[in-house]
Amino acid sequence: MSDATRLVTAEELERFPDDDYRYELADGRLIRMSPAGWEHGRIVARLLFLLTQHVRSGHLDELATEVGFTLRSNPDTVRAPDVAFVRRERMPSGRLRRFWIGPPDMAVEVISPDDRPRDICAKVEEYLICGVLAVVIVDPDKAAVTIHRRLSPPVMVSGDDDIDLDDIVAEFRCRPREIFD
Repeated sequence: MSDATRLVTAEELERFPDDDYRYELADGRLIRMSPAGWEHGRIVARLLFLLTQHVRSGHLDELATEVGFTLRSNPDTVRAPDVAFVRRERMPSGRLRRFWIGPPDMAVEVISPDDRPRDICAKVEEYLICGVLAVVIVDPDKAAVTIHRRLSPPVMVSGDDDIDLDDIVAEFRCRPREIFD
């Protein structure tokens, strides 16, 4: 197998040099991602702010952004959702300096202009199969949020409808306009 097609491990990915790109692994193959655009970053910041206010006020659980989660091994798959939520009881004691082993409880992905619908669907399916309880897809073009849960049809929310994540983040609700406006 040549270097160009050599599979990369999660451990190797953790040691990648910092440059202008972010990377994920899908079955050992590198996926290079450009830095996020302004709108993408603004939406991630707003949603993270709303979730953080809620989570920190109740001293609940943990949130992170762009953290590597090793979802599968041999070959390795590492995803870094725009926002990840992990319940407190799953948090390790002490500092965690490496990728998280296993899925977050909730993964949020904000669609970027270069994201292809089939890739987004595949990522949602991968997250759910690997044990993520809810995958939230935020679509800036439609000003809508779609919540995917295993064994349930997706729920799309827009405008003044409630984004209800109470089954994952206790008592959390917000409206899409709080994220997009």
